[in-house]
Parts: sequence; structure tokens; C-alpha cells
Amino acid sequence: MKIGKLPEPVLVRSVIKQVKHRRKEILTGPAVGVDCAALETSPGEVLVMSSDPITGTVKDIGSHCIHITANDLAASGAEPVGVMLTVLLPEDVEEPEIRKMVQEAENVCQELNMEIFGGHTEVTDVVKQPLISVTGVGKVQKEKILSPDRIHPGQDIVISKWIGLEATAILAREREERLLTRFSPDFIRTAGEFIRYLSVVPDARAAIEAGVTAMHDITEGGVFGALWEIAEAGGVGLECDLRAIPLRQETVEICEFFGVNPYQIMSSGSMLIVADDGHAVVEKLEQAGIHGTVVGKTTGEKARILRNNGEIRYLDRPQADELYRALRQ
Repeated sequence: MKIGKLPEPVLVRSVIKQVKHRRKEILTGPAVGVDCAALETSPGEVLVMSSDPITGTVKDIGSHCIHITANDLAASGAEPVGVMLTVLLPEDVEEPEIRKMVQEAENVCQELNMEIFGGHTEVTDVVKQPLISVTGVGKVQKEKILSPDRIHPGQDIVISKWIGLEATAILAREREERLLTRFSPDFIRTAGEFIRYLSVVPDARAAIEAGVTAMHDITEGGVFGALWEIAEAGGVGLECDLRAIPLRQETVEICEFFGVNPYQIMSSGSMLIVADDGHAVVEKLEQAGIHGTVVGKTTGEKARILRNNGEIRYLDRPQADELYRALRQ
């Protein structure tokens, strides 16, 4: 199989369909397009959990792992509380590297009022670079949980910030020498600094104030994958204007350099939001200093349509993330 997420048919057939629901406390279990699980610990009190491995980058992996997990929790409407970290390290790791990773993680936890409350560390010959697997926990009142199964036709689709921020920052940092053959140091520095946009916790807070039905952190598979997943989870179709999907010029040029599709590349830092009034969501985002764009609507049809200057294309099932292909070059 290709590197990246399992293909959706394999995920559904060999993973999700093998898992049975047997506990009434579990409100949300594994499903396509669902970022978190939800567990009702007492009447009205719900813990939300997510799990993520960080495999696409080594630089800033400590901060990256906290942001990615907090983003998933925020997408469900929850307040991120803390994480457990499983850290697998290669034999050539040095102690200062370990300390740096933990300090990076702790700094983001402090920023987001979260805690690292446990985990596991191990040196193993199974990995060739540091690998962090994160389990995140958040909390939310039961009536405030956001779920894509509540999406209905005629709602607006909003994207916060710009797509491709995560991949742009990773490529600028991991492939700097190659990029210097075409771009200036200032250009690459700016692209690498996109890492500061990685959190969508503020995006989620602002959107919730405006009123939303569902949110989905745009991660592996890019915006095309996220659009497919949220439509699939909501049982709706969609129509989006490709030209409206927000992109930074740095992302366009770096993706062009590596010959990869910016619409199918890791995009943490950007939230996909479904709401009755997308313009109200955009207004709330802008008030919080966050760029927001209405890019389309949900429909009662099954088709997932992208319009571009009068041309129509149909979304495919999520494909392997283009970042992996760029990093192999």
C-alpha cells in the first residue's frame, strides 16, 4: 500500500466494520470524517479523545504533535485538556534532542492551557527517526458536541486561514537546500514560519460563537480529502468554487516546485466548517484576526462537485497525501 492514510475502502472494510459498539457510554466511535471519539463519563459530562502519530516531520516535532491533537479535539467542540505521549526514538538519539522535543511540547501546552499527563518513552531499532504518537483528551458538555451526522443540505462551507500551511512549513524546513536553488532565503523563511499558524483552536472558538454544525481539521489528504470525508460523514453532496479555496502564494510556488497538488497536501492550520450562516462565521473569524472564506454549500445530491471557471470536476475518494511524494524527492 502507499504511504499515508489507509485507502477509505480498506479503512471501512478491514478496520471500522471490525469494531463493534457495546458500551452505552461511547457516544461517538470510529467513522470516516470523524476526528474524535466521545465518552460520557457522567450525565451531560463528555470526554473527547483523539489519537495521532506524527510522521511527516522531525523538526519541531514536539510542538507539532500537540497542535495536531488539540486541533482534532477543538473540531469536535471540546476544550483540549491534555495529552499522553508515546515517544519512540532511534538508537542514535542524543539527550539534548529528547529534552528539546519535550520542551517544545510543553511550551505549546502552556500556550493552550493543556498538560502532558503521562505516556511512554523508548529507544528502539524499529524506527529510523523520532516518532511521537499522541492521545489527546478534551471535555465538552454533551449538548455542545459537534458531529458531521447533523449536517444537512443547504448549509455553507467555510475554510479558515489558507490550505497547505502545514506542508508548506514542513517542506521549507525539511527541504531548504533544494528550495534555495530557486527561491530566496527570505521566501523560504516566510514559508517556514507558517508553522505559527498550525493551531486551529482559536478558529474553532470563534466559529462556535457564530454557530456551527460540524468542523473538520484539514490534515492528511488536504482539502480535497477533508471535503470528501465531511460530506461522506454527513451523508450529503457539496458544490465548491475551486477559485474560492484560499491559498498562499508561497504554497502555490513550493507545490509547483515539487510537482505536487496543493489541494491534496497536509493542511493542518486550516479548519473546514459547516454552518447555516457561513458569512456570520467568517465575520467572527475576522473579528478574531483569522482569515475566513465561504467556499461552497452542501447539497441534497450525492455528487461532490468542484466548479472552476465554468468547468466541473467531481471529487474522488481521498488520495495519498502529496507531502510524502514531495519529501521523497
